[in-house]
Amino acid sequence: MKKLYLTAAALLMAASSFAQNEIFYTVSFPNAAHHEAEISMRIPAVPAGTLKVRMSRSSPGRYATHEFGKNIYNVKAYGEQNQPLTVKQVEGDVYEIAQHGSTVIINYTLFGNWMDGTYNGITPSTAHLNMPAAFMWAYGMEKRPVRFKFADTEKYGWRVVTQLKPEPATNTYYAPNMQYMMDSPTSLAPVKTYSWTIKNPDGKVQDIHLSTHSNDDQAAVDNFGKMVQRVTQEAQAVFGELPVYDYGNYTFIHDIYATNAGDGMEHRNSTSIVQTTPRIAGNENRLLGTFSHEYFHSWNVERIRPKSLEPFNFEHANMSSELWLAEGFTQYYGELLLVRAGLRQPTDYLRTAAGLINAVLNTPAAARYSPAQMSRYAVFADAGVAVDATNMSNIFTSYYYYGGATALALDLRLRSEFNLTLDDYMRALWLTHGKPEKPYTIPDLQNALASVTKNPKFAADFFTKYIYSNEKNNYEALLDKAGLILRRAQTGKAWAGQLRATPVADGLEIEGSTLIGSPIYQAGLDAGDIIQTVDGKEVKDTQTYQSIIAGKKIGDKIVYAYKNRSGSHETTVTLQENPAFEVVTYEAAGKTLTPVQEKFRNNWLSTKTK
Repeated sequence: MKKLYLTAAALLMAASSFAQNEIFYTVSFPNAAHHEAEISMRIPAVPAGTLKVRMSRSSPGRYATHEFGKNIYNVKAYGEQNQPLTVKQVEGDVYEIAQHGSTVIINYTLFGNWMDGTYNGITPSTAHLNMPAAFMWAYGMEKRPVRFKFADTEKYGWRVVTQLKPEPATNTYYAPNMQYMMDSPTSLAPVKTYSWTIKNPDGKVQDIHLSTHSNDDQAAVDNFGKMVQRVTQEAQAVFGELPVYDYGNYTFIHDIYATNAGDGMEHRNSTSIVQTTPRIAGNENRLLGTFSHEYFHSWNVERIRPKSLEPFNFEHANMSSELWLAEGFTQYYGELLLVRAGLRQPTDYLRTAAGLINAVLNTPAAARYSPAQMSRYAVFADAGVAVDATNMSNIFTSYYYYGGATALALDLRLRSEFNLTLDDYMRALWLTHGKPEKPYTIPDLQNALASVTKNPKFAADFFTKYIYSNEKNNYEALLDKAGLILRRAQTGKAWAGQLRATPVADGLEIEGSTLIGSPIYQAGLDAGDIIQTVDGKEVKDTQTYQSIIAGKKIGDKIVYAYKNRSGSHETTVTLQENPAFEVVTYEAAGKTLTPVQEKFRNNWLSTKTK
């Protein structure tokens, strides 16, 4: 109790010189070795009546609901003279203080041992904080300015990396309101930084920083920073200009270590990127995709923003029908920009294109549901946690890939039918919605496409078929424009269906739902069934199972013996051709690339920077 009294008194003194209605947080780490932080929240000018505070249940950049309140404890409250106040926990993450004076100080312990962009990771080496997962907030005070003071930075050799406004004179960090505060991830770590400037056409110069906590020397960070710099330049070329970053800075808050959970989480003037390789050096190519994707978000979703995400609700997840564009089009550009920047070969992009196409042509959910509907499923799918089994493999196709495939088709159609590009469309969305920060609806997106193409009929047809419904574009014909061939990846190879199975004592136990339409699904096999023999041969590992299938032909009928709770059974599986697609160049297929196709491909995949 004595320690808490001292914390409250110190907090009052520290906050006394700031605005009378500012909410002031002090964060210290006396027990970082055990993943704990001590947080004090000073609320001045508290109105009469019950004060209600809570932890959030959602986070910017995430679309599912989370239980951040489970990781705080020792919640106590004090008045201006350090007198204890009664705190009543009325929900798992909601607390009330009925009797209080004009100032209330709330102290609590935060536990964080999950290093990603959604939760918190606290160790003596770093404190990586996602604000909704770390900080309580008070009802009715969302528009108040907020200030932070981070203690123990010298003790651990940390620097503060954040999009919060630094105020060196007071050694504090400032947010104008709660929405901005919650959108400002903060990392305390011994970072190395590589910085560069980008100039807008109007001459305005802004700084971009790669601040990385890694087991790399400065030369490795600088080398990687130069690669990221090229990506940012290609992203700028799509839109013609940078957003206006608050305080003139954009920061990649980067943590890389083998035991990290891993994540990429976009924010208004920064992005939190947590990666799982031991270091940057030697892994640059596999790390760049996250940087490209998240940086594109500083236009698409942070400013070109769905109305359904405004204002962001911290009590539960906002549901959006537009994530096929917010995330899916960003997915498309994330890999494309790496090719344009010369960091990937054009042939590398073919694997990306094939993956997008397979997601819409070879998944049960895409055959039944629209991109808009799959976007709404994000409230369950986006890092949402469920202990019970779901049928997600049959009812959900990621809006990242569904939207990415839609972007691919629209880009190729704009190029071939209108002598335009998807860049033109994204630039139009930027000028009409992003730059003025006017949130959009799906009809707004359709209107923008009609305006760019000067063809409202095309726009209406595209949205009716491919956004509101589940029709599919003709990817084979579209790719042919660039001298690319869409074909079966395993022509003539027999296929029983995707099988996720675990070896058990007497066979292979199927994990998760089998895919609708696959041979094993049609034969009645599903999660929990234990396959014992296939074609009369025992199967106790996946290698044996796969070798049996590999020795068969399309159309062969083979008997599976399996058991489940209802007893032992047999079923016949009729093998099909593997439906997976690949994309190859004309050249690789032995066909002659025409000059028109070559020009089309080069215009699509080549750099757009001067």
